[in-house]
Amino acid sequence: VPFFRLPSETEWEYAARGGLQHSKYPWGGPYIISDKGCFLANFKPERGDYTADGALYTVEVYSYNANNYGLYNMAGNVSEWTETSYNPTSYYFSSTLNPDVKDDENKRKVIRGGSWKDVAYFLEVSSRDYEYADTARSYIGFRTVQDYTGTKLTINK
Repeated sequence: VPFFRLPSETEWEYAARGGLQHSKYPWGGPYIISDKGCFLANFKPERGDYTADGALYTVEVYSYNANNYGLYNMAGNVSEWTETSYNPTSYYFSSTLNPDVKDDENKRKVIRGGSWKDVAYFLEVSSRDYEYADTARSYIGFRTVQDYTGTKLTINK
């Protein structure tokens, strides 16, 4: 059985996109408010205003809709740790074959997704930030992943 681990930055973004390649947010649209006037995530909508979206801090998991992969809160609520070491330019200049930077000397780790204390920019699936790995914050959480071991293929000759 594969072990649980933090996702890489690339895995996290793939999951956050929910199969939508060119969308700004996990829900697919270019907006942070629905056509009915409801916020689509838990974040800080205006400077100094933490409650306009209906929550002062974190909210329950099912408070907002899931993305197309059935994952909740891939934007907003809490930022999420990844196992990827932070380098300011690695996201833009890394190889597409092996995009994740793992540097044991670098104690800064990438966080993704934005949180209840962040402005809308950090909700974008391509937005990234960092925090030191030994830091605990009320606005950073995590979700775990497992490697998929697959199934054995039998080829009839």
